[in-house]
Amino acid sequence: MTPEEILSYPARVLTQAQRERYFEKGYIGVESLVPADLLADLVKVTEEFVDASRTETQSGKIFDLGPGHTKDSPVLRRLKRPDDQHEAYWGFASGLMADVAADLAGPNVTYHHSKLNFKWFDKSDTVKWHQDIQFFPHTNYNVFTIGCYLADTDMSNGPLAVLPGSHNKPLYDQYDAKGNWTGMLSDEDAAKVDMSQADYLTGPAGSITIHNCRTLHYSPASKSKQPRPLLLNCYSSSDAKPYTPHPDPSSHAYRVIRGQPVKWAHHDPRPCQIPPDWSGGYTSIYAAQSGEDAA
Repeated sequence: MTPEEILSYPARVLTQAQRERYFEKGYIGVESLVPADLLADLVKVTEEFVDASRTETQSGKIFDLGPGHTKDSPVLRRLKRPDDQHEAYWGFASGLMADVAADLAGPNVTYHHSKLNFKWFDKSDTVKWHQDIQFFPHTNYNVFTIGCYLADTDMSNGPLAVLPGSHNKPLYDQYDAKGNWTGMLSDEDAAKVDMSQADYLTGPAGSITIHNCRTLHYSPASKSKQPRPLLLNCYSSSDAKPYTPHPDPSSHAYRVIRGQPVKWAHHDPRPCQIPPDWSGGYTSIYAAQSGEDAA
């Protein structure tokens, strides 16, 4: 569906101005959208998973652990597929966030994946400039991620930063010079990004961020000793069809969660880079960007 077609449908959660801004800029941030009781449930469940990670000694199918992780000082970088790990996460993804998604995808919405990323007081927790769609190419670019801050987020604890309008510019090569997948821009390309234009999406717990799959984004290292969790759910218009293996599918991957399945795919003529073959599994963007996958 085109943006004009999507915008012709009544809004469910977002305002019309917010929807128009998303299509113009490639992202939006909405402060304090999530109700307090729903947010409290998500925070409680998340704290339980952080505690559970203390007994783990290496990354696996559920936990992605950072260097220096110990029982006494856990460094949980990512909870993988949270929609499969607890009903609270799936209820959130298929409930309020799915209604938000319908405001940007149109009436027929497909679920792609979720992840719960953490920021710790560690210079290695920077997520470098990258675009998402090269990880999971689709027939069109009506694919986007909705993030929810589970803690107050400001410049001290590594907010998501986006580059306005980058969704309408060419995609970047996210392989290095040796042909290894890095999931990020090269140092040369990153040096050309106009940092003065970066928009840092901050807000109190319960605020959401939404960025298009082509939008350049990153997050700086946290300066706070308190972990900053960001719950991310990815959706697409149902006429956007994947043409490479899913990097990390949960049991809900490709489920139509609003509207109906569609009979026709929409094809955007702009090319998209092909990622490695993910059919053998995927670790995390942290591992890719730090070179752990290539080690």
